Amino acid sequence: MPLEVHVVTPEREVWTGSAEMLVARGIEGELGIMGGHEPMLVQLGIGPLRIHRAGGELLSAVVDGGFLHIGTHEGVTRADVLASQAVLETEIDVEAARQRLTELEAHGELEETELEAVKREMQKAQARLKLAG
Repeated sequence: MPLEVHVVTPEREVWTGSAEMLVARGIEGELGIMGGHEPMLVQLGIGPLRIHRAGGELLSAVVDGGFLHIGTHEGVTRADVLASQAVLETEIDVEAARQRLTELEAHGELEETELEAVKREMQKAQARLKLAG
């Protein structure tokens, strides 16, 4: 059964196409989606998104949270990745991610609410650097 993948953010459609399998990181761990998967809705964490295409091609991206919605209509399984931000591996600006991480690490003592926001921003930068290698 075919799997159609749509990766979108509020600003743009990042990628759309067919795939053999989609691997995403939910807040409770990684999951793999193939054609014929049961309908579901998963909250995504910050981390990699791997799209396995026909012929062994692997397309990778990083998402900064959001949701993954799986549904099947007329024999086609559709995976919608609705992310607050998503960047394909080829679009990652490694130097900008390194600079952002350095800036965040330079923060001194922070209030509890500020600390959580800084940790989340650090996770985003680290996810980009890890994916970019």
